[in-house]
Order: sequence, then C-alpha cells, then structure tokens
Amino acid sequence: MTEPRIGSLCSGYGGLELGVTAVLGGTVAWHCEVDPNASKVLAHHWPDVPNLGDITAVDFRDVEPVDVLTAGFPCQDVSLAGKRAGIAGGTRSGLWLHVARAIEALQPSLVVIENVRGLLSATAHSDVEPCPWCLGDGSAEPALRALGAVLGDLADRGYDAEWCCVRASEIGAAHQRERVFIAARPAADADRDLHTGRHRPGGLAGAA
Repeated sequence: MTEPRIGSLCSGYGGLELGVTAVLGGTVAWHCEVDPNASKVLAHHWPDVPNLGDITAVDFRDVEPVDVLTAGFPCQDVSLAGKRAGIAGGTRSGLWLHVARAIEALQPSLVVIENVRGLLSATAHSDVEPCPWCLGDGSAEPALRALGAVLGDLADRGYDAEWCCVRASEIGAAHQRERVFIAARPAADADRDLHTGRHRPGGLAGAA
C-alpha cells in the first residue's frame, strides 16, 4: 500500500500531523490554518505544502482527496479555563461543524481529532432527540455533551470512533495537560488494518 496522504484542519503549528506521520508514515498534502503566526510556522516546516486558509470558506468538494484527515479544532469554548460556551454555531469551538463538513466531503479512511479534556464535559447545542422537547426533562440547557456531539456527527457520516484521554505526564512531561484523542474509520472498514487492508481483531483498538 502506498503511504497515506494527510490533510490537516485547524493545523496550528502542525503537531497532530507530525504525530500521525510518526506512526503511519505518509506525507502532508495540505494544511488549513488561518492564524498568521501559525501559518508562518507551517510555511517554514512545509514550504511546498499549500495552506487552504480559512476553514469556513473552503469548499472541500474541490480539495485534493486525502487518506487521513487530522483536526485539532479550537478548544477555547470547551476548555475548563474558558467560558464553556461549548460547541455551537458562532463559537470558536463551533468550527467543529466545518470539520464535520470536510469529513463528509472528503470521506477519508482515517480521521484523527485532538482537543482538551473539557470536551468530555462541555455542552453542545445539538438535540439528542428528534425535537428539542423530546427529552421530557423540561430543561432549557443543552443535554448533549461536546464529545457526544462529535461522536454523533461522525456516526451520522458513517464513521465508527474510539477515543481516549492521554496525560502529557504519561510520556515524561512534568505536568498533566490532558488531551482527548479520537480515531474514526468508515464503519465498513473499522476492522481493517490501515497499512494492509486486511481484517484484524479488536476494531480500532487493534491498530495501536
């Protein structure tokens, strides 16, 4: 199998795709980052890789297809250190909705997502049931957590996902800095090895 082509959304300085290439190999096909300072870092380390710029303005139907899609979408609205506005239209963390749009258009073989631990507890402005009043609890607050919204959006697009929380201290750092990582594959391919295409036991967990 040829080495995977990687597309990067909300790229920052490019750390997530560096981790993916360290595990899977492959090359970065394009970045998508609007911050000018982060874009300078990307241009320095990947001078020949195009930067698509503002994710909200990209029509991903016209973008080069990739095998792996990475996304470290903004954490400000799900972080414990922020205002906890959650995943909603108009928030910075609401850029997840554009990541989901890119996944739907590109249909990559693997999606790798990173965010802060607050993703587990922050809210998302999505209905769990078909209508806002179907839960029957009478609460005006959103009932869905941000992680649930992300996993639900992936499922709606035909992806099976697994997630874990990793502390920086687990790899030798002097602080916890917990991060949530989500790996998602198309449901029909979730038990196949990315390199060989063969079925393997244990689903995504068997890829570790």
